[in-house]
Amino acid sequence: MTDYSFLEPIDSPEALEWAEKWSGETVDKLPEAPRTALRDRLLEALDADDRIPYVSRRGEKLYNFWRDATHPLGLWRTTTLESYLSGTPEWEVLIDLDALAKAEEENWVWKGAQVRAPEYDLALVKLSRGGADATVIREFDMRTHSFVSTDPFTIPEAKTDVSWLDRDTLLIGTDTGEESLTTSGYPARVLTWKRGTDLASSPLFFEGETEDVAVGAWVDPTPGWERTFVSRAVDFYNSREFVEVDGELIAIEVPDDCDVVVRNQWIFINPRTEFAGIPSGGLGVMEFAAFLAGQRAFEPVFTPTASTSLQGLSSTKHHLLLTLLDNVSTSIVVVDIDDPTGEQRPLPLPEHATAHIVATSALSGDEIWVQATSFTQPGALLRGDLSESLELTEVRHSPLQWDNAGLETRQHWATSKDGTKIPYFISGRFSTDQQPLPTLVHAYGGFEVSLTPGHSPTRGIAWLEKGYLFVEANLRGGGEFGPRWHSQAVKKNRLKVWEDHRAVLEDLVARCYTTPEQLAIRGGSNGGLLTAGALTQYPEIFGAAVVQVPLTDMLRYHTWSAGASWMAEYGNPDDPDERAVIESYSPLHNISGVDKRPYPPALVTTSTRDDRVHPAHARLFAQALVSAGQPVDYYENTEGGHAGAADNKQVAHMESLIYTWIETALGLVSADEG
Repeated sequence: MTDYSFLEPIDSPEALEWAEKWSGETVDKLPEAPRTALRDRLLEALDADDRIPYVSRRGEKLYNFWRDATHPLGLWRTTTLESYLSGTPEWEVLIDLDALAKAEEENWVWKGAQVRAPEYDLALVKLSRGGADATVIREFDMRTHSFVSTDPFTIPEAKTDVSWLDRDTLLIGTDTGEESLTTSGYPARVLTWKRGTDLASSPLFFEGETEDVAVGAWVDPTPGWERTFVSRAVDFYNSREFVEVDGELIAIEVPDDCDVVVRNQWIFINPRTEFAGIPSGGLGVMEFAAFLAGQRAFEPVFTPTASTSLQGLSSTKHHLLLTLLDNVSTSIVVVDIDDPTGEQRPLPLPEHATAHIVATSALSGDEIWVQATSFTQPGALLRGDLSESLELTEVRHSPLQWDNAGLETRQHWATSKDGTKIPYFISGRFSTDQQPLPTLVHAYGGFEVSLTPGHSPTRGIAWLEKGYLFVEANLRGGGEFGPRWHSQAVKKNRLKVWEDHRAVLEDLVARCYTTPEQLAIRGGSNGGLLTAGALTQYPEIFGAAVVQVPLTDMLRYHTWSAGASWMAEYGNPDDPDERAVIESYSPLHNISGVDKRPYPPALVTTSTRDDRVHPAHARLFAQALVSAGQPVDYYENTEGGHAGAADNKQVAHMESLIYTWIETALGLVSADEG
């Protein structure tokens, strides 16, 4: 058997040469004219000047990060509310990332900024090389619009967790050498770093275990309620929280699987399993001082039902906002923070839209920014001030960049192998004499991630506009119906995700929306594991598979990059019982030869700079498929990190490649076109 271990080192010359050669061949075999025309149109849409510039408030100013054709890497900029609401805001540029990258000869990708609050005078700017999760951090002066030059806080490339303690002190977890990181590659300890001193020699503030996922500390700067917290993530879903009281860290005594939010005088809990009278997926509250004194008199703020779940908790200065799902439809309710168990008032939202909180600023008042969108309609940005009313005013509307005439969305429920009803949305143009149409199914099914209706100009231009159908499937493993929807499909029950996925694909055919030959599936990351597994488990029921930045070697995933942090989701391959289940579905280890079981065409993609899911997963899977005689194409972007693309140009390139490949694989366009 040929040894392909040379594909495992990320930057080995042999692996990079292999990836470059195959990637070029994949592009060359696609019809050039349709692909390049689509690429150009997607880039024009992604760079359009009339897109919504989403903002966040810091004190008196609104801030936005913006990419366009002139600034492909982007601008970090600021304006006033009055200017923003005028419709033609005057932006003040803080950082021109393109100019910075050119001057420093670096491929910088913006990863955000941590601004000191409530002073808003200094920021820790996070810059990534090529889109990796690891960042370089530099201190930036918000008043002079320049990087700090005298005794600045500068942190080399690492997966760093950092918080402002005061102007001259940080709480920081980063790579400082031996035993400073967990086996997952995240900080294992927190240091108190004073300006002008050596980071590695800074005093230890808190230390976790090497086997933890990560340790982090942060400061709540709310005036009158300033507190310092520490979180020790034992695994992906279990953590231990601490609060500093009189200079001493005190454990917040709740179960490890209980999420905790402390806001003003209150402690809120969101348990995954029932605790103190609050059910799984519920939200409870009590006074924090009483809790620390040993009381556990929690009162319910939200109690889930079979169809409803809590998706998010946000706050303004005087209010809480609960984002809820009811059968995967969104609502947002408002509660007074001084009376969190009191009246819940629904926020008026546009009909048939998915809404989520874009931004609040609890230190600056009761302003809220909300996005409302759907599969077929572009998003709107709404603003409100809860100190005045619950009314929201539309301040921006995304442009419609494709023909959506006659499109609608329906929700159906498929029946999985164990009888569980699995919801999915299907969008397109429907008729009374519905004929089967090319259909693309996207799914994820993991990590308690909820998939809700949303607008994508890329998908609209490349797929829906052409009369094809698009499906978003809400598989178990997600969070659409709370913690139990997720926990039903973890570790030794992981196969339920594929049972749900298969049920949706078969239901689409049974309802005559499509045929197996016209059906394509797509997923990335955990969704890439899903589509890779579908390819090896039930290849006969679909016509093409797109496998993006996937996990495929599930017997070694925990030894690569951030893989150890996901054992709470997939299980431990070193545990014999869990390994038996993992081995039964691990895509890399279950590939059949084409003579035994032919597969439909597959496209496998990854990024060389993905430091979350190791690119060897994609490389080895693609190579194993071709060695088995199965039809497979491969593309590796040299940049992009786990997102697969680092800027709009790369996004347009990748999406045009993927959609053109799908159309070619399903026989919708000829490989000879153009």
